[in-house]
Parts: sequence; C-alpha cells; structure tokens
Amino acid sequence: MSHRHRHHRAVGAAVAATAALLVAGLSGSASAGTAPAGSSPTAAETLRTDAAPPALLKAMRRDLGLDRGQAERRLVNEAEAGATAGRLRAALGGDFAGAWVRGAESGTLTVATTDAGDVAAIEARGAEAKVVRHSLADLDAAKARLDEAAAGLNTADAPIWYVDTRDNTVVVEAIRPAAARALLAAAGVDRSLTRVESRTERPRTFYDLRGGEAYYINNSSRCSIGFPVTKGTQQGFATAGHCGRAGAATTGANRVAQGTFQGSVFPGRDMAWVATNSSWTATPYVLGAGGQNVQVTGSTAAPVGASVCRSGSTTGWHCGTVTQLNSSVTYQEGTISPVTKTTVCAEPGDSGGSYISGSQAQGVTSGGSGDCRSGGETFFQPINALLQNYGLTLKTTSGDGGEEPGEPGEPGGTWAAGTVYQPGDTVTYGGTTYRCLQGHQAYAGWEPPNVPALWQRV
Repeated sequence: MSHRHRHHRAVGAAVAATAALLVAGLSGSASAGTAPAGSSPTAAETLRTDAAPPALLKAMRRDLGLDRGQAERRLVNEAEAGATAGRLRAALGGDFAGAWVRGAESGTLTVATTDAGDVAAIEARGAEAKVVRHSLADLDAAKARLDEAAAGLNTADAPIWYVDTRDNTVVVEAIRPAAARALLAAAGVDRSLTRVESRTERPRTFYDLRGGEAYYINNSSRCSIGFPVTKGTQQGFATAGHCGRAGAATTGANRVAQGTFQGSVFPGRDMAWVATNSSWTATPYVLGAGGQNVQVTGSTAAPVGASVCRSGSTTGWHCGTVTQLNSSVTYQEGTISPVTKTTVCAEPGDSGGSYISGSQAQGVTSGGSGDCRSGGETFFQPINALLQNYGLTLKTTSGDGGEEPGEPGEPGGTWAAGTVYQPGDTVTYGGTTYRCLQGHQAYAGWEPPNVPALWQRV
C-alpha cells in the first residue's frame, strides 16, 4: 500500500470515528448551553463563550457592524471552528495548509490542503476545502528564513512579513519595494512562495504617552496592564516587553507603589511580567467599558478571521479580526516575531493591554500603525508564549487558576495544569495518549478527557 493510500485511509477513519463532532456552529445554529445532559461539552461550552460580557458584545457590535445576536453566534461559531480546524490539522498531517473563518457570524470555516484527495474529509467536517500549492509547514519554513535574514539587515523599509494562509503565500509589506527584494534575496526564499505589498506607514510601539487606566514605569512612561498572573504564591501581571526592563519599578494609576519587572524581552519578542507587592491582588478580569469586569476563562488561541477585542488605557474597548497568526514586525527598536496581526486600532498608552476573544485571553498589545479615529492595524504578543517563557499561570474564573506548571495530572500521566500546550503536542492521562488540537494553557477542569475541543485521543 502506498503512503498516499495509507494517509487517506487514516483521514477517513479519523472522520468516521468522530462524525458526531461536526461543526454545528458553522450553520449558525449552535449555542453554548444546548448540549444534552451527560454529553461531552461543545467547544463553545469549553471556551465559555457565554461569559462574554455586555461591554465586549457592545464593542463587537460597534466595530464589526453586528447586532447582539450576531455577536453571540459569532463567538460560538469561532469556538467550534477552532476545534474543527484542530482536528483536521491532525488528520491531514503534512497536507494541511491553514484554516480561517469568514462571514458576519464566522459561519464558514475554510481548510486548505495540498492534496485534492483530502477534500471529502474536510467537507465531511462541515468545512469548505481549498486545494493549494504550498503546505503550512513550507510557508512557515520560508517565513522562518526571512526572520533569520532580517537579523542581518535594516528592515525599516520592509517592516512586516507574515504567512497569509488565505492566499497561500508569505507576504512582505514594504515602504520601498527594493527593501522587500533585498530581504527576499538575503533569505533565499523561492519567489513563487511570496508576495510583496505596498504600505506607507511605519509601525510603532504605543508606550510613550499617558493613557487612562494605566501603570507608570520608574515614575515616567506609562503602559497598560495586560493579564493578571501568578507564579507560585507570587502575584503580578503580564505586559509588553518594550514597556520596561527587568528591575524597573512600577506604580499604579493611583501612584501607589505596585511592583517590579521580573523579566522583559524586547526586541526579538515583546513580553514581560511584573511581580506586584502585597497591596495588589491578581484577579481573573480585564477592565471593560464603564468599569465592568470582563471574565478571563482561558487562553485558547483564536483562528484567522476570528473576532478579537482589545482593552487599553487610552482608547478603552475596540474590536476587529485576527488577520495573520505568524507575523513579524519591525519597529524603530528592532524586529519582533512571532506576533499576531489584527485590524484592531490602538494609540499611545495602550501598549501592554489585553486582547481577548470571547472570554479567551489572546495576547498583549505590542504596536501598530494608525489610530482609533482614522483606523489602523495592531500586533499583539501571544499570551501563551509569554506564560510559557516565564512559567506563569493565567488567572481565570474557570477553575481555581492556582495550579502551577509541573504538577502531574491525575489519575496519572504527563498532562499537567499550568502547562502551555501547542497544536500537535501529546500527553498521557489515565493511561491514554492525547494530541493537542488548539494552543492553550491547561488548568484543573480542562483534563484531556473532559475537553474534546482541545484534545483528541490517539
């Protein structure tokens, strides 16, 4: 039997074995709370789309042109689409070329593949199939070569590059086309994999001006608090690396002594965390419009095309969509990679602030271009990479959020609450092996058998 025949038999078996998990959300009919008693939770239930607060839904209505019902259905559909895309990524293996959602309610999931023989398996999951030339692995490898080449170049005039799964290319956005050509030549990337787009504005960081709800660094510059975190018994918060260096002191917006930067990376990445003193308590909330608390129930990464909202000290709540996941951006200070590119606006003082999709933490504000009057684009440092880098635990309302990395799962195995898992990672739990479908930080209640949206038995 050929490898190709073995591959398609495996794909077909995977689809048949989980036919009951078709994406009800893509039809617009799913809701977070309709699962029969005793059944496995839906993706929407796992990711607590019902925890999206009125302030977030209101911002989605304003910025995405939705009514409340559409906003609620969109969050459900995006949760279900992410789970389905994860299952198909695992089933298609090297053929997988990316996935994205579209439509006002994110009602259509498209999954790309390099093999037309995969179309039936994709469509059996309720998704649309697109046959393309390059796999996601090939595109990611080409983008990685650009990252390596950029380390030896001045990329100020070619400041952004990323994998565009919808167009099956690696895109370089350039102020001067010659700068893009120089980067591509230095990387030795096949030009058939790439596309050059023109842009007029250079991205910048957003930390240098005073915001609203903010914190001060060394009684000087200001940034926005990202997500509350813990490390053992120490409490603190995640924020952007360009906001402060390790050892820098912080005070709250009320000028009360707050904490100290424990770690900071910038450029290269844009991540940092601040350990706070006993006067400050980490809560599982993000400050929303009108002072409302926005629940954080996890950190499952949203797919391309999904809605995402940002809370910042200068401009408050604004929403948009995830446009690219594997992006690199060059600021005056250097290149940051990988970051997530969005259509959400931001302004100085918003740096370090929270990006959230439904109730799932996504990342902290890095920089961008434009503003919230004329529109703009922004990049965020993904939160899961930040948590993993510093061994932090995100504070959430789902579960106690207090278990730290390295605590073994029960009833035995390698799964552990507090660990950050990426798609494709495998763990054991209760004598069974599971494969991760979507990137997330684990916590009590999200054991692999309990959350089929995040883990697949293998």
